[in-house]
Amino acid sequence: VVKEKNRMGECPVWEERENALVYVDINSQKVCRWSTVTSEVQSVSVDARVGSVALRRCGGYVIALGTRFAFLDWDTQAVTTILELEQDKPNNRFNDGKVDPKGRFFAGTMAEETAPGVRARRQGALYTLYPDHSVVKQLDQLDISNGLDWSLDHGTFFHIDSLTYAVHAFSYDAHTGKIACPKLVYRLEKEEQMPDGMCVDAEGKLWVACIDGSRVIRIDPETGKRIQTVMLPASRITSCCFGGKDYSEMYVTSAYDGLDETALAKEPQAGEIFKITGLGVKGIPQNFYAA
Repeated sequence: VVKEKNRMGECPVWEERENALVYVDINSQKVCRWSTVTSEVQSVSVDARVGSVALRRCGGYVIALGTRFAFLDWDTQAVTTILELEQDKPNNRFNDGKVDPKGRFFAGTMAEETAPGVRARRQGALYTLYPDHSVVKQLDQLDISNGLDWSLDHGTFFHIDSLTYAVHAFSYDAHTGKIACPKLVYRLEKEEQMPDGMCVDAEGKLWVACIDGSRVIRIDPETGKRIQTVMLPASRITSCCFGGKDYSEMYVTSAYDGLDETALAKEPQAGEIFKITGLGVKGIPQNFYAA
C-alpha cells in the first residue's frame, strides 16, 4: 500500500483521528505518516536515528530517537527533548517502543553494529517514560530490545530481545507499570529467522514480524504454539500493527537496508509497506501517551 521504500521501516501505529498510518524509517532519520484518504506520505526529518513513535493524547507524537525521549509536533515539525539517557554509550540508540494501557511509553535500546554483523553484546535496556516525564529502567543487559505489547487483561507484558530468537512474557502491574518474572512464550523456528516487531490481536494472540524470514507469525501465548503464518513478498519484515476503520487490516513494515544488489533485484518490493486483509481477526486501538 505504501510504495515509497524505507531503508528501515519500523513501528507502524494506526492513528484513527487522522485515518493514517504513522511509522518511522530508522536509518533515514524520519517519522512518516501515510494517509489512507489521500494515499500521500508526509515525513518529518529528525537529527538522529528514530526507533519508535507513539500517539500523544493531546495531539502529536512521543518518539524515541538516538538515546533520548522527545515530543514531535507534526504541524510545526518541532522536536522537543524530554530526557537524555545512556550518554555513556555513544554507540547505542533507541529501538522499538509502545504505550502501555495506562499511558506510559515503553521503549528499549540496542548497540549499533560497528561493522556488518558485529555489535557489542548486552548493551541495551528497556525503559518506561511515565506521564510526569520520570523514567524507570525495567530491563538491562539486552541485545536488541524489540517488539512489545500487553495482554488484553493487562496482567502480562510481552517483549522480544531479538538475539534470543524468542518471545518472553513478564508479569505486569498496571498500577505501577513495573514488570517482573520473565518466562519463555515461544522460540522461533530456524526458517522464521529473527523476531522483530510485535502486536496483539483482539483474541489476545501475538503477531510477530520475522526479519529475514519474509513473514509474520501468529502465536498463542497460552500454549506457546504458532497457529498461523502469512508470507510476504519481502524478506526483511520488521513490524506489524492492526488498523483501518474497524481494525481488521494488518499493516506490515519492511526494510531494504541489509540487502545487496542481487537480493534487491529479487525483491523489488523490499522497503515497502504491506496491508494484509481477510485474517478473520481484528486488532485493538493504540494507547495514547498520557502527557
